[in-house]
Amino acid sequence: MKDDIKGISDKENLKDVNKTIDYYNKNVDNYCKQTISVDFATTQNEFLNMLPKKSLILDFGCGSGRDSLAFLKQGYNVEAIDGSEKMCKIASQITGINVRKMLFQELNEHEKYDGIWACSSILHLTREELRLVMNKMRDALKPDGIVYTSFKYGSFEGERNGRYFLDFKEDSFENFIIDIKELEIQKIWISSDVRVGRGEEKWLNVILQKKIG
Repeated sequence: MKDDIKGISDKENLKDVNKTIDYYNKNVDNYCKQTISVDFATTQNEFLNMLPKKSLILDFGCGSGRDSLAFLKQGYNVEAIDGSEKMCKIASQITGINVRKMLFQELNEHEKYDGIWACSSILHLTREELRLVMNKMRDALKPDGIVYTSFKYGSFEGERNGRYFLDFKEDSFENFIIDIKELEIQKIWISSDVRVGRGEEKWLNVILQKKIG
């Protein structure tokens, strides 16, 4: 990674990115064990039900590859990226596709994807970086394309347990997304963490659609 990567506006942001990626590289085995077998079908289907069959989906920060694999099994076309090199290797083995090592800020596509799945991933960006990345996500979507994303439910912003987090509640996310032209909220809801022993933790789930004109 370089200081001149487009979108990383200062050294503090780069430091946050590196620290978060280092966390996942160091904890990749434990993270995958916690997430790979989780039943996430209900949320996956909320997203898939808004997409045509055989759509092209970008798994944006794919982690273990759990969701990419589920989409592939249902006949969707999937591209997957992650910022952690070790996570990419594991996800490639699990999914059977080439998972690219890429930062969110490096996304540079135009109307390519029917859907972007950003599950528990872009929550590691600062507010400034999230605004930039969500504009890039919008540009990468086809007209009427769909985004699913999720954030820890709350108002915290900063480092927590070795990673950077940006939390949202309904009203704070609604205020944030106003600045992102052509992305409209289609559904927003709160859920409990599906991992064993973490049901008391709450998540904000959002489905957005690209609307032009």
